[in-house]
Amino acid sequence: MSRTTGDRRAEIIQAAVEVIAERGYRGASLGAVAERVGLTQQGLLHYFPTKEALLVAVLAARDQWDVASTALHGTTWPLEMLTSLVEYNATRPGIVQTFTVLAGDSVTEDHPARAYFEERYRWVRAGAADMLRAEFGDRLPGGLTPERAAPLLVAVMDGLQVQWLLDPGAVDMAAAFRDFVALLGAPGNA
Repeated sequence: MSRTTGDRRAEIIQAAVEVIAERGYRGASLGAVAERVGLTQQGLLHYFPTKEALLVAVLAARDQWDVASTALHGTTWPLEMLTSLVEYNATRPGIVQTFTVLAGDSVTEDHPARAYFEERYRWVRAGAADMLRAEFGDRLPGGLTPERAAPLLVAVMDGLQVQWLLDPGAVDMAAAFRDFVALLGAPGNA
């Protein structure tokens, strides 16, 4: 039975996730991913023309996996679910490192992942605002609207990832995020 292009791409993405988990972002080569799925590097380039294109596909798949559970909780995650996601990210440093490096690199005008990150941050901020509104209403305890607080929430998550990657022994990402959520105040007390 032959594989469809979509099936083959999914297999390559899964292999890339495994290679990144084992070797980190810099150590994850196209050759290693190709070998894992039984392709030559040239064969892999048929599906993903650059390493950046493959890594963006890995991050897009990660986003799909991470938000798949929203169906279990309605359309908006509760804030405690976001805390669980931060805890889960602490178990997959290779993926977090890939995200962080590509996000940083994508700020340049011609980076192949720029459009992905622009779109991603739009829907992440919108989702964060919806989550905050569901938890706190139209005003958080400190007076901010959910739309004003959403970029701050995302910045805390991403900033903690950078600090944790640089010094995992000194920064407990999950505990620090729980501390930040506590600073927001109790839901319903706006």
